[in-house]
Amino acid sequence: MNQFDYYVAIAFALVILFLGLMFSRSGKSMTSFFAAGGAVPWWISGLSLFMSFFSVGTFVVWGSIAYSDGLVAVVIQSTMAVAGIIIGCIIAPAWNKTRALTVADFLTHRAGKSVQKIYSSAFLFINLFTAGAFLYPVGKIIEVSTGIPLNVAILVLGLFVIAYTTVGGLWAVLVTDVLQFVVLTAAVLIIIPLAFGEVGGVNTFLSKLPDGFMALQNENYSWIFLIAFVIYNTVFIGGNWAYVQRYTSVAKPKDAKKVGLLFGGLYLVAPIIWMLPPMIYRVINPDLSGTEAEEAYLLMSKLVVPEGLLGLILAAMVFATASSVNTAINIAAGVFTNDLFKSIKPNYPAERLMKVARISTFVFGFLAIAVALAVQSMGGIVEVVLSIAALTGASLYLPPIWAIFSKRQTGKSLLLTTIFSLLINAFFKFVTPSLFDLSLSREWEMMLGVITPVIWLIGFEIYYYQSRGSNPDYDNYIAYQLSRETQETSNSEVQASDNAYSKKILSIGILAIGILLMGLGAVTDSANAETLGVGLIIALPALWFLLKTNKVILGAK
Repeated sequence: MNQFDYYVAIAFALVILFLGLMFSRSGKSMTSFFAAGGAVPWWISGLSLFMSFFSVGTFVVWGSIAYSDGLVAVVIQSTMAVAGIIIGCIIAPAWNKTRALTVADFLTHRAGKSVQKIYSSAFLFINLFTAGAFLYPVGKIIEVSTGIPLNVAILVLGLFVIAYTTVGGLWAVLVTDVLQFVVLTAAVLIIIPLAFGEVGGVNTFLSKLPDGFMALQNENYSWIFLIAFVIYNTVFIGGNWAYVQRYTSVAKPKDAKKVGLLFGGLYLVAPIIWMLPPMIYRVINPDLSGTEAEEAYLLMSKLVVPEGLLGLILAAMVFATASSVNTAINIAAGVFTNDLFKSIKPNYPAERLMKVARISTFVFGFLAIAVALAVQSMGGIVEVVLSIAALTGASLYLPPIWAIFSKRQTGKSLLLTTIFSLLINAFFKFVTPSLFDLSLSREWEMMLGVITPVIWLIGFEIYYYQSRGSNPDYDNYIAYQLSRETQETSNSEVQASDNAYSKKILSIGILAIGILLMGLGAVTDSANAETLGVGLIIALPALWFLLKTNKVILGAK
């Protein structure tokens, strides 16, 4: 990166920070701060879900697989599209119907406070390490690209994320996610034609591919693995507490359905355009080996993109991964404030409770920074954390999903399912390899992780069906839902105001990105037409949408 790239990266970072801080006027209540008022436009929530699931790993890890194995990287990521469609049709609308602020809020009334506290504590612990694990590789990329010391990079980026998440709450997270989606999509659309031009065209690319490069599966990623991965992603994306926010923050179940379907639709298209650059680079330079393959995407970008655009791409990749961090921080603060602190002090004043929400956001952000700073000294803990997350995903997230649809499951059965599943998964992961020389392959390890809680839950369904006719936990939950419907008051005017204001801020941000790209297209030495054209395509609709939104706001006044 040259000096101009740094200027562009800093400009983009300032746009993100400025727009995030503009949401200080929102987040005046718990519902606004952690659920964005419960009336987020479905397309904003869907794009945010898409970006929250995104990380540098998309380009680094999956880019490495695309370089080494080819089309199978696209197929693996496409399993997330199948999961998104299942979630959109079944799980997301069901979450929205609960009208819970968080998963913990749902568990409190469906399974009991004691069960909720155990789940919340486990989630906060794992979520903290996950946030730190996401923050560490971003700092590493900044260090490699810029020469800034790793600890400084982690600290600066962490403080940056804490700033707009603490001030703006979920609205700040949602809008900055959408802006990062716009930049990354624009960057990829510019890179692809330039990459094909560098390799000599599409026909040349296809003719020079190694044998088996376009296979849909291989010995490392078999059909068993792909099927297990679909099930795992359905549970993980449908039940991860941070992602559930995206389903509960929209107004209606049909909007939640659209959130899931948008996520699935994007994952039908995005893997193809994301993975093309490292696949093309395999033809240009087939000599990368081992961890060098992880650099394929960035090497392709450096080869073809003009000055300035590389800085924008890097900044977008960094902040796209940071969206996973800010999502984790926001939901952690929500669980602590609404489901732990509030249960201890139920009569705490609403204004002071919002201070607790902001302070807890700040604290969890600093704890995530501390974990990220400790990663290097703890020796490769990122892989350990991600491995544990994969093992615990279905065990933690499937029981609450199941409880939405089941009249028979109790708080006890949900908790025992999680505990027994975790113990079985841990046994086969850590005990059998050393004691019995039995190690599960990647696909069977994943299959065990998703099948074990299913078996336990089915077992409890059969047991309760045979042993009793009614379920006090479920009856209490239904009674609570009925009382809630009669006591709730409309807050539609405030929600509509926040909605219109958020659309205005989003329009300003997208317009700024379009202008930035047009400026790059005017001053760079190469790819002027491509960069200028993409910038224009982004700027004109954003300008139209901004003018339209302003009319709505003025009309409301």
